[in-house]
Amino acid sequence: MSHQRTIDAKLAERLSEIALQLIDQDAACVVVPPQRPSSGFWFGGGNLIQDRGGTLWLIGRYRNQGDSRTGLGAGERGLELTLFRSDDQAASFEVVHRWSKADLDIGDRKVLSIEGSALFLDPRRSSHSVQLFVSTEKDGIGYPDPLQSYLKPGTGVWTIDRIAADSLETLSTAKPETVLASSDPRFMHVKDPFIGSHQGQPCLMFCTHPFCWTSSNTGFVPLSEKEVSMEDAVLDFFPRGFTWDVAMSRGTAVVPLPKVGEFCDRDLKLLFYDGGECVRNLDEHQSAVSRPRGYSCEELGGLACYHDDDLQSVQRLSILSPLFVSPHGTGCSRYVDVLVTDSHYIATWQQSQPDGSQPLVMNQLPVSTIERILNR
Repeated sequence: MSHQRTIDAKLAERLSEIALQLIDQDAACVVVPPQRPSSGFWFGGGNLIQDRGGTLWLIGRYRNQGDSRTGLGAGERGLELTLFRSDDQAASFEVVHRWSKADLDIGDRKVLSIEGSALFLDPRRSSHSVQLFVSTEKDGIGYPDPLQSYLKPGTGVWTIDRIAADSLETLSTAKPETVLASSDPRFMHVKDPFIGSHQGQPCLMFCTHPFCWTSSNTGFVPLSEKEVSMEDAVLDFFPRGFTWDVAMSRGTAVVPLPKVGEFCDRDLKLLFYDGGECVRNLDEHQSAVSRPRGYSCEELGGLACYHDDDLQSVQRLSILSPLFVSPHGTGCSRYVDVLVTDSHYIATWQQSQPDGSQPLVMNQLPVSTIERILNR
């Protein structure tokens, strides 16, 4: 990596300022509430896109109380994948279609839970240009030898499926197919897809877990016009960190920045990610500094960046502490997504509330504000 340009301290400060104004915890407004205002209930884990006519489309999943560590008998968990549309520039959203777990079954592989999803409009395709990627936990896959006994009863293996159609309206009639799955115990579970860019080509980015559920990392695979294949994936470009994100580093969004001023010839992109120190919440020492640590299902938010459209140049900006923490509840702030329009950057994310729930919240930042910070 010696030939790659690095991010200096001054630029890193400006990038963090942009991100903090975008993911403004106090200015955020609730877009989609969960099914119940209670711990373990949320909506999110998807993305927001804009079609050629200017209509906004939002995908995400409703999650209800449940705990995979003790098997699926302890709650419903990832319950429903839902598609919304907005014809008033995100002032309101209406439901277009709902997918239940059963709707996402593939053959005899039954869906036990639904997690992250991503809509992608592929301009290179003359047919099936609308693609919906969704991660589901399925029964009937199992672990490879000699680890079969490690899979807890009532749980499954996460894979990423694709639903392709000629229009957003006809997604509801298309059938899912599995495009990313792994039998490597180090990357056994593949989930939480989102869309990025690498070397001038769109790519599908995703999170992986090992068979033991103790950590998560971020990988990517090119979205060429041929089939998506795990054989083409890069699984270690953004591994978990060393401090507040030592237990997990799950990317959620890639955001291009304006090419202005001294950055007119630099292709800078932000990478938002979720992190945490542990899988379960830990008791703090009574005389130590109290701080949110982040743990499974209650992650905190981090920021990285890369340049020259090279994901291998990624650099962490949240090195010693998270950048995004909710002022409510557990502090959880995760699953950031950002849509870039002609006039605004529109951010959505899951934000912990005083009641413990995590609704999908939104904030918008004018492009002119981002340009001003970069030009300073």
